[in-house]
Amino acid sequence: MKKPPYYNMHKSSGIGLCKSADDSSRKEMEIMQKRTLKYALLGLLCHANLSGYDLYLEFDKALSEFWSAKHSQIYPELKKLTEEGEVSYDIEISGTALEKKVYSITEAGRKDFLNWLNTFEPMQPTAKDVFRLRLFFGAELEQEARLKMLRQQLGEHEARLDHLRNSTSKFENVTDRESPAYFDSLILLGAIMREENYCKWLETCIERLSD
Repeated sequence: MKKPPYYNMHKSSGIGLCKSADDSSRKEMEIMQKRTLKYALLGLLCHANLSGYDLYLEFDKALSEFWSAKHSQIYPELKKLTEEGEVSYDIEISGTALEKKVYSITEAGRKDFLNWLNTFEPMQPTAKDVFRLRLFFGAELEQEARLKMLRQQLGEHEARLDHLRNSTSKFENVTDRESPAYFDSLILLGAIMREENYCKWLETCIERLSD
């Protein structure tokens, strides 16, 4: 087959090779983004050996402010990670006869996790917010309905803020900047600041509409 006239130029200059490398990096990034749950599980297993149910509880508590996962997502991903050699498990007896799998991360899994952790992550698109969407069409509402909507939303965010602030007590004695708990406290700080700013914005909206 006759090559296009620019073929040899690309081949000799390395342009084609660079493009191929860029495409490869882009595909690797896409795979990482699609399987974020994989890396969340590997990260949790870096902290401790856990059963599938224990991992679910971590998503329900420690990670709940920024990530979520269901049973139906966690167990298939653990199966896949086991097949890939990135986690292994031991069977433990719970109670008198109930067996459970306790998972641990392998060296291959740790290497893959650290590679992901050191990879630049582009900023994610703005998350969908139904309340902001409704407020966008606020001109269609009567004045009292607008204020009611804003006050209800403010009440919910104030309750969430109180809950987050009450959670800070468990980190009062955490000073080791190399511990997982220290970074957990930074996430909590971010959540508190987020809710404080959201409440301040809602209060400003109410004030301006009330003038």
